Amino acid sequence: MVSDRGKRRIERLLDEADEAVSKLDWETVRDRAQAALVFDSENPDALELLSGAEKALGSLAPSPSVEPAVAPPVEAPSQPTSFASGRYQVKRFLGEGGKKIVYLAHDTTLDREVAFALIKTDGLDETSRIRIQREAQAMGRLGSHAHIVTVFDLGEENGQPYMVTELMGGGDVEGVVEDAPDHRLPLEQAVKIAQETCRGMEFAHSRGIFHRDLKPGNVWITSDGVAKIGDFGLAVALDRSRLTTEGMMVGTVSYMPPEQAMGGEVTPRSDLYSLGAMLYEMVTGRPSFLGDDSVAIIGQHINTPR
Repeated sequence: MVSDRGKRRIERLLDEADEAVSKLDWETVRDRAQAALVFDSENPDALELLSGAEKALGSLAPSPSVEPAVAPPVEAPSQPTSFASGRYQVKRFLGEGGKKIVYLAHDTTLDREVAFALIKTDGLDETSRIRIQREAQAMGRLGSHAHIVTVFDLGEENGQPYMVTELMGGGDVEGVVEDAPDHRLPLEQAVKIAQETCRGMEFAHSRGIFHRDLKPGNVWITSDGVAKIGDFGLAVALDRSRLTTEGMMVGTVSYMPPEQAMGGEVTPRSDLYSLGAMLYEMVTGRPSFLGDDSVAIIGQHINTPR
């Protein structure tokens, strides 16, 4: 059985393979598919991608009796050099997720290093665009707090929204857990992360904002080891109407409270439940509930006595 963490790894690898398909980068497609099959040797998507990549690479191989044609050089996508009319000078690419492309940049106005997140909007409907704006606004409303990632600036670059935040040199808690022996953090470290996350949540709740997707991948660590909550993409402000359809399930299943799974009212206790699931994983090295699919995991959150 593939663990929940293993499933996340596979999803990331398959996403990278899909992106490589669009660029006709068949070697990358093959490499990512093979990596995914290490975790799940029968994954149908990985097998399909691997088969397609091998066919494409085979068809590209030159015939021994035919002089191979010289293909014109293909330029790699160029990295932007700056944003916001030159205010943010790009130093290097940091990473890419489902919603953002993140660069290390230098803020020339305030002379400091920042994380510049360019929000992906391709294929999004109006509701999704509004949700992205609300993520940025929710974090911006929280101002400066010791345990919440600080938003420095919001804006648009050629019609594409961006968000500028402080740098988090220690990565996210998900990565810290993955790198730990047996995926278990020392108890003192796990409790410290949980306590600091609690302080950030308490502050957000006092401002009328719930996170609704608290998990190891959304809690970040500074270079000094301080935990801060980020990514309020599913946050709901108490004084604003819900954008999701009534009864719609949102969140990440391994850390989802029963009431949220059933589309019920979300309260501060909902975030606390997610933190409890996160703390369990930090200490034991595995999520609190395992299953072959999301429905099986959600069913345990709802029905298993705790």
